[in-house]
Amino acid sequence: MGLIRSGNTDLTPEDDDRLTDYLWPIVREMIKTAIENRQNLIVEGCYVPFDWRKDFGEDYINSVEFICLALSDLYIDTHFDEIRQHGSDIEERLDDSDCTVEMLKADNRRMIEGFRANGEKIVLIEKDYEDTLRQLIGKNC
Repeated sequence: MGLIRSGNTDLTPEDDDRLTDYLWPIVREMIKTAIENRQNLIVEGCYVPFDWRKDFGEDYINSVEFICLALSDLYIDTHFDEIRQHGSDIEERLDDSDCTVEMLKADNRRMIEGFRANGEKIVLIEKDYEDTLRQLIGKNC
């Protein structure tokens, strides 16, 4: 949002694919710098391109742990109200009225298909969000 609000681009928050193209060269180099400086960094995935690995040599790739968390359609169907309740946990959303079950499923499927097509493993949350995270953390500790 800083780049948008500063006037450094004419993109809007609705321009997801164009924002990915715009932001990825910057984020990619931030990741490389963090690796070179032995810093820990979490990059939220909505602006990570599906083919992100092509931009990193083996020396960088070995330092990256890529985790793609996704929701099953059944999970979205059975937990949609709960998902919406958490919409402002990280940031205060001014208007989330466009968030529908259909939109969420479509966005989620697009991420799953895009990352799978590029050989990425998907951690699918099917029943219990918290339990899935606990299992994932246990495997990675």
